Amino acid sequence: MKKIFVFMLAAASMGATAQTGSKDFKAIDEYIKGLGPMTGMSTATIDNVVINHFEDKVDKLRAIYAWIAMNITYDAKAARSSNITKNKPAEVLASRKAVGIGFASLFQDMCSSANIRCLTVDGYVKNNVLEIGEKGTEINHSWAVVQLGQSPDTWYYVDPAFGSGHLEPDMKTFTKEYSGAYFFTDKTTFNLQHFPNNEAWKLGPAPRGKGDFYSLPLVRTTAMEYGIKKMTPDEGVLKTKVGKTIYFSFILGNDKEPITAVSLGLGEKKRYKVKTVDFLSSGGTLSFSYKFDEDGNFPMTILVNGKEFVAYSVEVN
Repeated sequence: MKKIFVFMLAAASMGATAQTGSKDFKAIDEYIKGLGPMTGMSTATIDNVVINHFEDKVDKLRAIYAWIAMNITYDAKAARSSNITKNKPAEVLASRKAVGIGFASLFQDMCSSANIRCLTVDGYVKNNVLEIGEKGTEINHSWAVVQLGQSPDTWYYVDPAFGSGHLEPDMKTFTKEYSGAYFFTDKTTFNLQHFPNNEAWKLGPAPRGKGDFYSLPLVRTTAMEYGIKKMTPDEGVLKTKVGKTIYFSFILGNDKEPITAVSLGLGEKKRYKVKTVDFLSSGGTLSFSYKFDEDGNFPMTILVNGKEFVAYSVEVN
């Protein structure tokens, strides 16, 4: 009897994994996009229209994620001042803006309406290269985890705040741009960009401690969309010498789209310049090399197809 029970648990876990592995959510995203913001509608009406259109649990979750990410705006001003007031679900629906905890709380509330277990997780993210190597003493973000079965493997990450767009490094401007990359994100990938305050919510392979997390390079949404798994160099502060060749490689989990261009954004403001590099993209690995031709300390952002991918803080002497 015990063997049968274990088998049933394993089968449930495999079933949940199969449900989420390579599912195409384009039709769901288009349906949600067509609904629009539903301004003035009650919470119950929004729940009904968004959730009850679908039978499958994963489809319901994707619909909730997409509606929140498409229709709630990240509150850059509140995030900059660490203000988490007015982030209860009803308040978020009224104002249509929130910081991470507001996005996660609304997602949890709508999951409850769909009878799906969901919890919010507080933790840490890096917003710019200046935070690489910092201690990160204050919680600065929140996301959700959902459970689809009894096995520990059936918990999944969801971050509707980051799925709604991206915050500029100065945290003054938010660009609204929907991404599905933060729904049921691969756990290794997610953990390169998020670190929970309660380490029990590290759902998969992750940096050992908060200090290890903050020492990593800064991972951007484009890297998440490519399912980044491993970075070399993996130290966010890159120390080198003028003329020395540095080799970069990134293991990717999916082929979001062909990589046709790789460049480096060096410096900032008036001293910012972009240099194109030759690269190789094959077998799920992106690789290239570069020699810095002048000394100094400056940020370096790797651009893939013109979009921010991974950033380092560079020290050249």
